[in-house]
Amino acid sequence: MLDIKDIKVELDAEAGLVRAIDGMRLSLQRGETFALVGESGCGKSMTALALMRLLPENGRIASGDILVDRQDVLALPESQMRAIRGGKIGMIFQEPSTSLNPVMKIGDQIVEAIESHTALRGEAARAKALDWLRKVGIPEPERRIDDYPFRMSGGQKQRVMIAMTLAGEPDYIIADEPTTALDVTIQAQVLDLLKQLQAEHGLGLLLITHDLAVVSGMAHRVALMYAGQIVEVATAAEFFSAPKHPYAKALLRALPDANRRGQALAAIPGTVPPLTQHFVGCRFEPRCYCAEPACRTTAPDLYALPGTRTVRCLRYAPGHDPAATEAVINIVPADAAPMAQTAARAATSQPLLDVQGLRVRFPIRKGLLQRVHGYFDAVDGISFAVQPGQTLALVGESGCGKTTTGKAIVQLLRHQATFEGQALLEGRNLFDLDGEALKKARQDIQIIFQDPFASLNPRMRVYEVLEEGLLALQPELDTAARRQRLEQLADQVGLRRDALDRYPHEFSGGQRQRIAIARALAVRPKLIVCDEPTSALDVSVQAQILNLLRGLQSELGVSYLFITHNIGVVEYIADRVAVMRSGRIVEQGPSDDVLSRPQDAYTRKLIASVPRLTSVTA
Repeated sequence: MLDIKDIKVELDAEAGLVRAIDGMRLSLQRGETFALVGESGCGKSMTALALMRLLPENGRIASGDILVDRQDVLALPESQMRAIRGGKIGMIFQEPSTSLNPVMKIGDQIVEAIESHTALRGEAARAKALDWLRKVGIPEPERRIDDYPFRMSGGQKQRVMIAMTLAGEPDYIIADEPTTALDVTIQAQVLDLLKQLQAEHGLGLLLITHDLAVVSGMAHRVALMYAGQIVEVATAAEFFSAPKHPYAKALLRALPDANRRGQALAAIPGTVPPLTQHFVGCRFEPRCYCAEPACRTTAPDLYALPGTRTVRCLRYAPGHDPAATEAVINIVPADAAPMAQTAARAATSQPLLDVQGLRVRFPIRKGLLQRVHGYFDAVDGISFAVQPGQTLALVGESGCGKTTTGKAIVQLLRHQATFEGQALLEGRNLFDLDGEALKKARQDIQIIFQDPFASLNPRMRVYEVLEEGLLALQPELDTAARRQRLEQLADQVGLRRDALDRYPHEFSGGQRQRIAIARALAVRPKLIVCDEPTSALDVSVQAQILNLLRGLQSELGVSYLFITHNIGVVEYIADRVAVMRSGRIVEQGPSDDVLSRPQDAYTRKLIASVPRLTSVTA
């Protein structure tokens, strides 16, 4: 058994002492999958680093014990810890691209793990590395064993990472967000692989993720973390059929799907509190929909419920009436009310955007002179339309051409690629426009990028970021009119007006995405290309952003070309769906038809790969 007993992890930071983990207790047995879930900043990844004794230089385990098969790993010198790290406990890191050595062949990296933790050497170790590459499903392992990581796709790199981790023959595996950056089809393959290898080798698997659908299909037990503490532990069946903690209830209610279409998602207000502060009462109290006065002054313990379940909530403390507690916890928050629909949804059949035969070709350059040796068709003759006030979702695996399509329509690839076909915005072909005509069209079409932090200038205040579009596209507005417009915009996207005078790094991921949405809205466009706007967000922040996008569509009648691989989001927000594969659209139609009755084999495979919650009564 891997046993964690009351560990506390602290980090020294400029803002003060960060108590990243505050008194965690959990255990993992061989053959079991234990899922650790929660929002970003709650301490999940720090738990993994503490288990491996890989904390950053400013971090330390202040107290507690970590036992691996009854051996206290915190008492071991580093020389002995290396045998535990990889030999007893292996770790699959969140981002394989940064975890694999870019200047070592993948075979050499796996051989290194084998020779460090087993008795095999030389050719025997290489043969074993080949065997692991076969087991994890790398095609042509005899040839690929001498490839460097950059020659592998994202899914293949994750498989190599799994092979390297398992090559040391550990008893326990820590998988830190192992599928976050993967498409649903690759994600399904990786999860099936982990299940198969766990069954074959009797591995104990600690799965760290914020994807609750993945958890419901993988885990035997679940621990939910919030602000450095575990707030609920239960079997997966119990957790998803009858969650007890208000935070667990709220997370499950915030998940988008077809059943919640037409309603505002029950987003959790606020954010995870900074772990530098001194907590007095319940840490979730400021965001809790059923908090009582005692929650502000009394810190709850983990209270044992019948069976093996524990919950950190005062309403479950000894002496409370269980029936009364359940009645309060099961109240649906008021913000899950039906959302008003815009009249634009029943608008004319004339499309706002009509794309016909779009082909985007990138030149293939070779040699020192970078001469063109041919062309690569990233988008190969696609056609679709976006109606006024409606949302068209463009879905498919990475590399299929979704983002290229969006950038081409917004005219961000003019000097990088050549185009064929038409993109008609209210009858104007965007590829024929130039000068003032193009500038005028840019007022009508804007884009929200996938990574808001990378797309916001870190040296500009939020006011300057938002004002930039107005200065370029609506110069007729004077200073006072611009200020008034941007203050109204801050109100519209749920930001305080004083946020306009701050820098992007001072905001959370969800707040930065709101800034990116405000920037797109500043010039009052008719169409917004949303490129994976929620892919990097937690469930609760995702719910806030989806509510915001739906609300703005209802209020302003704006249309969305929504690029994503999250089918749950598509079910919730899209009126129509177009499925892309290898640069072509293989199927499109109303979202209900495409998602519930897919006709194309690829669409059926894509939808079958989507992880689903097995049971939710939240």
